[in-house]
Amino acid sequence: MSILAKIAEIENEMNRTQKNKATAHHLGLLKARLAKLRRELITPKGGSGGGTGEGFDVAKTGDARIGFVGFPSVGKSTLLSNLAGVYSEVAAYEFTTLTTVPGVIRYKGAKIQLLDLPGIIEGAKDGKGRGRQVIAVARTCNLILIVLDVLKPLGHKKLIEHELEGFGIRLNKQPPNIGYKKKDKGGINFTATCAQSELDLETVKTILAEYKIHNADITLRSDVTADDLIDVVEGNRVYIPCIYVLNKIDQISIEELDIIYKVPHCVPISAHHRWNFDDLLEKLWDYLQLVRIYTKPKGQLPDYTSPVVLPDLHTSVEDFCLKIHKNLVKELKYALVWGASVKHNPQKVGKDHVMEDEDVIQLVKK
Repeated sequence: MSILAKIAEIENEMNRTQKNKATAHHLGLLKARLAKLRRELITPKGGSGGGTGEGFDVAKTGDARIGFVGFPSVGKSTLLSNLAGVYSEVAAYEFTTLTTVPGVIRYKGAKIQLLDLPGIIEGAKDGKGRGRQVIAVARTCNLILIVLDVLKPLGHKKLIEHELEGFGIRLNKQPPNIGYKKKDKGGINFTATCAQSELDLETVKTILAEYKIHNADITLRSDVTADDLIDVVEGNRVYIPCIYVLNKIDQISIEELDIIYKVPHCVPISAHHRWNFDDLLEKLWDYLQLVRIYTKPKGQLPDYTSPVVLPDLHTSVEDFCLKIHKNLVKELKYALVWGASVKHNPQKVGKDHVMEDEDVIQLVKK
């Protein structure tokens, strides 16, 4: 029996099984089996991760990478062309983009790479179409834009989310608050620091046994699901922020537009008329969480034209030095920083000092 057939069989059994306390144990086991089969599908045994198709191995450039994902003919290429001025073949028929088309925009001093990923069709995670390569590229993005046609029902949204989920991409989620440590002996040591609605010791043991894990420390620090535990055990999940871009708003009424604006993580636009691009760019910036650091050579004014851009969680002086050159950290004596991260302007700081957006830095070498 093929992997796809096994997956279909398990999904059917899960749909037939009623969800209650008595079946939680069995459903946990099925979910673990399903996750293992999906992993095999993404990385076939003896293969190197499914291989990248021609045109899919786009080199990562700039400070962040944004992937445009959506069904064919929703206006991704038009949006990319109008945002980046990149000519991405635009036509009124489906499936024009067959390889990833990179474009770059400069926004607030940051260089952001945009990738128009070919239309994802249903079943991409099962290897249909060229979905597998497309989603492999999507996993490397710092932000995903799911482009939807405002006239097509939000069913498209569910299908794309389902495809991405199947590939281990978790949208707008934080990693589960689960402590997991494999051991050589001592059995399963299970601790829950708060009440659990789905998992108990038996279900946890069943899921771990499916992975041939019989010795581990498991700590549940929030109310988590069997899927959360499987994600932690699999260990290959990526957590990516996502914005839903609802295109073609020139074809709906003002009342309908008001309703759309209330949907979380959503920006309505018209790619063709370039409507609401400012709102979209502002939201991209918020979700990317980038921090700009300006440099100040000794005895000169700060250079406000080309900041060094760092991801929000890596903004120490050491991170700044590494972004410029790896040897800079060894040569650093101390740094002078002006801005929101210090009490005095300037303040003398070491390599562990964490900077904030639009700080100014001057490095003093040994």
